[in-house]
Parts: sequence; structure tokens; C-alpha cells
Amino acid sequence: MPVEPFEITTIYPDGTSETRWSTPEEIAQREADIVAFEDDRVAREAAEAEHAAKRESAKAKLATLGLTPDEVSAAFGL
Repeated sequence: MPVEPFEITTIYPDGTSETRWSTPEEIAQREADIVAFEDDRVAREAAEAEHAAKRESAKAKLATLGLTPDEVSAAFGL
């Protein structure tokens, strides 16, 4: 997904400001940041799904040992 050039405004302590267009390097960095963010989001969602699957597996194993869902919840917070 190509990023269009964007304006950057710098506000200085004396109250003056300066607006300029992004450089090709800044655009490339923005694109890299977007890709990295998306990769992190996908990895986080996969980790959450794996954790949920392990929780359900643990509940099922405890149920095969004869514990009721209420007992599992009370004892392990699952």
C-alpha cells in the first residue's frame, strides 16, 4: 500500500511553525511502520487464539477428570 506524500508541521517553542512535505525517506519509513504494525497485529491475534485454544483444551482435560465447569471455574479461574 503506497503512502502518499504528507505534510509535516513543526511548532517551535517561540510559537512559530514550519510546514513542509515529507521526504522520500520519511514516506518509506511510514510504509515500513505500517507493515510492522500489521505484522505485530497478526502475531498478537495468533497468540491470543493459541492461548484461547489452550484454555479450552485445559477445560476439556479437567472435565474428563470429572470436574464440572463450575468447579473448574472456581478452582482455576478458567
